[in-house]
Amino acid sequence: MSGFFRHTALPLSGLILLSGCIDMPHPFANPGKEATRLAANAPPSRLDIPVPTDSQLSPDAAKLWTKDVAAELLQQTIPAMAQPVRPGDWWLKMQADVRGDQIVPVYMVMTPKNEIRATQEGEPLQAQLWAAADPATLSLAAQDAAPKVASVLTGIQADDMEKDPHSLKHRAARVYFKGVQGAPGDGDISLSRAFAASFRNTADTLQNAAENADFSVATTVKLSPGPAGTTGHPQQHIEIVWRVADKNGKEAGAATQLHDIEAHSLDGYWGDIAVVAAQEAAGAVRQIIDRYSGRDNAPLPPPAGGKDPQKNKKS
Repeated sequence: MSGFFRHTALPLSGLILLSGCIDMPHPFANPGKEATRLAANAPPSRLDIPVPTDSQLSPDAAKLWTKDVAAELLQQTIPAMAQPVRPGDWWLKMQADVRGDQIVPVYMVMTPKNEIRATQEGEPLQAQLWAAADPATLSLAAQDAAPKVASVLTGIQADDMEKDPHSLKHRAARVYFKGVQGAPGDGDISLSRAFAASFRNTADTLQNAAENADFSVATTVKLSPGPAGTTGHPQQHIEIVWRVADKNGKEAGAATQLHDIEAHSLDGYWGDIAVVAAQEAAGAVRQIIDRYSGRDNAPLPPPAGGKDPQKNKKS
């Protein structure tokens, strides 16, 4: 037991590092039915990006800019689509402002009521360079824009959650634990009990049924032959994966514990090993829920009037 304990007694950061970084979709990404409940104007699971009409570009170049921005937003896990605005959709209005000898790309997040919710500006570019519409230039502009727009969308969702008394910003998450499968010895039972005990020390709630759960956790354990070890004794490689899914069954993230142990040392009683592994896992699951739900994100300030600056722009 002591050999495994030395490997498992890692801080939470060690667990996350071993997991290859917990995979967290962006909070705005495909929130599904939950999004419509958060607030009356909650962002849906699609962001339309029409071809801009005030881009200082040719029609073909404007289309390319639109496609590039949509592609870069997809890399940010924002479900953006280069298409005309559809009724009921949030959308991204793009334009290019002339400021002296420079062009400043401007990105406005628009509500379904065609009101500006937030505005972000891209890095200024030389007007001559912008007018040349080199694909590399447009691609760089899109790469600059995507994280800025994604940050705004995160803030919008956080603001909606702040206004909703039933959102996870104002209550504990209800978590259904499906248990552990595949562990040798009494691992399935010991890990399950230890996780349940550890998770009760977090701010969220563990429940025994899937009904009305915000998230579910399923755990699998796999053993495979490992290296011979420093003393020539055979070893095994153990992998414990804690997968978290949202209420619609979509994976919210996963944390993985990887260790080499003496062969068959866990064929019987797990004891403290289960406790240490479960304590780390409880913290990681809590972190996955925090990031995926976006409940710790800072709300975006209310818009200042929400009017289209183009309407007040002097010719």
